[in-house]
Amino acid sequence: MTNSFTALYKKSGGWYAAWIEEIAGVNTQGKTLKEARENLKEALALVIETNRLFNNPKSSKSVIR
Repeated sequence: MTNSFTALYKKSGGWYAAWIEEIAGVNTQGKTLKEARENLKEALALVIETNRLFNNPKSSKSVIR
């Protein structure tokens, strides 16, 4: 399964701000567009991994999947 997300970049001063439109909390920055893109990929992976850990049905009996 392949997911597709929308990455947004905004230059502000000497930095690029970057965020994922569909997932709140996935944001970062970089001195270059390339650095911001790499940082954003890492931030997205970390947020997805964290969400999976917190939403693990084995960790809570009240979660129904």
